[in-house]
Amino acid sequence: MDGDLALYRALVKDAPQDPFLPRESDYGPSFLDNSACLCALQNVEQASDDDTTNGAAWQCIGNQTQGVYTVNTGKWFESLNGGTRVKLPIYDSSNGPDTSKALMWDSRKDALVAANLTKFTVYDRACTGINQTTFSTAFYRAFEEKKAGKTLVDAAPCYRPGGVPVEIQNVTLWNDIGCPLGFLCQNNTVNSLPNYCPPITECQSSRYAGFACQLGGRNIGMGPFEPVICQEGFYCPPEEGGRKTLPCPVGTYCQPGAATPTPCAIGSYCPQQTTYQVFLIPLAILLVLDVLITISLIWYVINRRFRKTREAHGMSKSKGFSSISATMTGYKEVPDYVDNDHELLPMDATYMPQRNDAWAGFQAALDLPIPVSSDMEEYDLGLTPELRAFVDSMRKATDASQFGLSFTYNNLSFQPKGATKPILQNVTGSIESGSLTAVMGGSGAGKSTFVNVLMGKTTNTGGQVTVNSIPGKIKRYKKLIGYVPQDDIVLPELTVYENILHSARIRLSRTWASADIKAHVDSVIDCLELSHVRDSLVGSVGKPVISGGQRKRVSIGMELAAAPMAIFLDEPTSGLDATSASSIMRTLKAIARLGISVIVIIHQPRMEIFEMLDELILLGNGQIIYEGKNNEVQQFFENVGFRFPPHANSGDVITDIITGNGRVYKTSGDISKDGLIANWANSRQNAAIKSRHDSQQPDRASIRQVTKIHRGLLKQRGAPRWKQFVLCLRRAVLQQWRTKSSFWFEMGLASLSGVLLGLAEKSKEGVLFRGIHNHPFQILSLATDIQSVPELALLTVIAIGLISGAPGVKVFSEEMLLYRREAEAGHSRVAYFLAKNVSVLPRMVFACLHFSTLILVLTSPIIPWGIAFATNFLYFYCIYGLASVMSMIVRREDAPLFATMISLVVGILSGAAPPLSKVREWHLEILWRLSPGTWLAEVYFGQMIEPLRYLYDVDLASRIAGFNLDRLGDNLLVLLLIGTIYRIVAFLGLVGGTRLRV
Repeated sequence: MDGDLALYRALVKDAPQDPFLPRESDYGPSFLDNSACLCALQNVEQASDDDTTNGAAWQCIGNQTQGVYTVNTGKWFESLNGGTRVKLPIYDSSNGPDTSKALMWDSRKDALVAANLTKFTVYDRACTGINQTTFSTAFYRAFEEKKAGKTLVDAAPCYRPGGVPVEIQNVTLWNDIGCPLGFLCQNNTVNSLPNYCPPITECQSSRYAGFACQLGGRNIGMGPFEPVICQEGFYCPPEEGGRKTLPCPVGTYCQPGAATPTPCAIGSYCPQQTTYQVFLIPLAILLVLDVLITISLIWYVINRRFRKTREAHGMSKSKGFSSISATMTGYKEVPDYVDNDHELLPMDATYMPQRNDAWAGFQAALDLPIPVSSDMEEYDLGLTPELRAFVDSMRKATDASQFGLSFTYNNLSFQPKGATKPILQNVTGSIESGSLTAVMGGSGAGKSTFVNVLMGKTTNTGGQVTVNSIPGKIKRYKKLIGYVPQDDIVLPELTVYENILHSARIRLSRTWASADIKAHVDSVIDCLELSHVRDSLVGSVGKPVISGGQRKRVSIGMELAAAPMAIFLDEPTSGLDATSASSIMRTLKAIARLGISVIVIIHQPRMEIFEMLDELILLGNGQIIYEGKNNEVQQFFENVGFRFPPHANSGDVITDIITGNGRVYKTSGDISKDGLIANWANSRQNAAIKSRHDSQQPDRASIRQVTKIHRGLLKQRGAPRWKQFVLCLRRAVLQQWRTKSSFWFEMGLASLSGVLLGLAEKSKEGVLFRGIHNHPFQILSLATDIQSVPELALLTVIAIGLISGAPGVKVFSEEMLLYRREAEAGHSRVAYFLAKNVSVLPRMVFACLHFSTLILVLTSPIIPWGIAFATNFLYFYCIYGLASVMSMIVRREDAPLFATMISLVVGILSGAAPPLSKVREWHLEILWRLSPGTWLAEVYFGQMIEPLRYLYDVDLASRIAGFNLDRLGDNLLVLLLIGTIYRIVAFLGLVGGTRLRV
């Protein structure tokens, strides 16, 4: 017996105690109690007062290396039946211990006395004398194997042959914390401390792959006393001391190492023994919203088709063969009412429109006598109902019977900053109210520059301008002046009526009632002969819905809706056919006849258009060549030697002359532009203009009176900013409704991205992090997985960038020209910008809902759904803002690609690869922190790793990855701040205009 014990001590003197290992060659009745103490029944001789007594008693020792039959330490218990018979089999339990009273051996008295716990070693103090059947069974089998000379399987300290265990938790630490949270220490006690065994090859491979060793679907250690992490789908309650594992109940989920089951969120699905929760409420909300939207859309389409069919049947009449042709070809017959559209009037051989009826719309004003009588009643009797309604609105808007503006300018000049010579100089003249004035000249003559300087659109200018004989900058009167650009800048998603109505609501007096505004818009549409297409979408140039001439009228109508006292038009006939151009110019002539000043930039007009003009301003090299009446221009040039061929288009001849190509009309002498400019400077007409300017100096009283009237008129013009915000928001929402296909495409892309990324991470079943276990169980750690969470964040930010980059660009890039037109007309830039941003918030919410719900349902991370959704939404907010910046600095056709590329770059700078800790070593963290992706990744990392602090060394993981763990509020605020800064930059770019675009 002593030899066996000595051999054991020599072999495993440094190894942890193995209580299952039989150290004696033979045992009487013995067992292991629930503290792994070895209890043996022995015959004890005790001294008494008179004699010695023998009796059977149980001795339980914790440190078995002492030999239970050698020492008399440990706890003692009397046997239940007494007696002296102890030569019984090892497994005999007929005379068990009486555990109600613990005893100890008093060597001075040679007797058992009441136990004093302070006298016991830490190992013996834990003995209870209560048989632990699982421990004892292993001990018995090992004893039999030893007697039979077999390999001690049950008592093997490690399952790997030759493996020697390593103690990983000493007795002091065990008494302090016991089995760490999240571990199953089924065989561990103070006398069987946790140890580590080298794993067998198969388990080593599993651990390298990040999986615990399993047998029969249950986690196992590599030795009987090696703790194992609590299995996924189960939890190890702390109150059981790590001795028991329980299945995760319904309504909760348990990840590997769960100490307590995690309750599922309200409405989530968690079956028994699951490792993750399925978010059902967000999924149900998403499905319900999609179904409702789809049903509403189907109902809308069916209802619209039904309405169109009903209207078609109501208007239908027998059309004979034409109706059959329409059915066969798919083309509809042009309705009869288009016969009143003067753009479609029949033309004779000279291409001159003929008419057999009176003019309609504004052109009815051409029938008014010239000059207009000062008798207002007689004048009103000559107006058609449409014109009367328009004129009444204009009088109400301008508080005057004569609502035109006159302009006088003296020595206008413009020299761009840094240029060596001026583009415009020595321009002096005037524009009378109620006149149709044309600005003509060759390319580079300064036509557009002259108009921009006159309207106050440019800086670095010189000279003086008066409006209605009042000195001052014309820019002050921009609310009373309309400007129609060369391109038809209108919103294609809106109807004719909606485009004009929006302009009226923004720019008319804030004192007008809604009914008055709509009445004014109706009169404008009627006078522009757009009534038959008032409810038609305008369409784009690439996909037109109405004709080019009608688009031009809509553009003019948007200015007339503001009841202007003067209108400037840049090339109003550009891009139109001859008939449409003539119709537009007749309309402008009629508008001028009503008293509104009309100034047009025109290039080489047709004969009939040229003859409509009242006044001409001819420019060359940025200076005046001629200014005055149209019917006097031919005589002026003939006086300097030019000859006009009979029946020639005077407009063409004059264009040739002022561009320096007039040699065919003047066989000798100077025909250069400089000569023409000098000729005008020395002409009597120029002298007469200057003399007239000098004589028109109103007294101060008149100036104050007129200024007061204009100031009051200007003060009332335009809706307040809050109302402009509401109007722009309604328009922006309507635009999105009209472009439903792009909305559904974005939702489909968001859903597809969520599904694909979710499937990519689904195999992990919500377990996205494995770290190094807390002390003292670091050695039991599996292969770590610190990158899954940053990688999920990386994939998320890249996906959101791809989803929202291009749609974010379209918020502004498609409307930059419209914005500049409206801003120059006095629309609030702030109201427009805020409205456009607010209008896409529902779109961002829907895209985020589709993406976040699907990816979270499939990946099942432990991050709360609300926090994940809020974080993703703020990242959508950032990308939309970044895309808005791109739309300001990159050309429209390139902006979607650039926005997507920049979003990709910003996403890569999220701190996943390279890790943020490595970036910090490069001293470049500030660059990564400028990316919103880093802050999203930090939210993900903290929310998915901090809850596992009880199990893993999360601070070590934080240092390795470089992310903070407890800054949720700060991260969300920074995301909000970054998105807002992007929008501020975008707004500055919006105000800066084309100067920023590359």
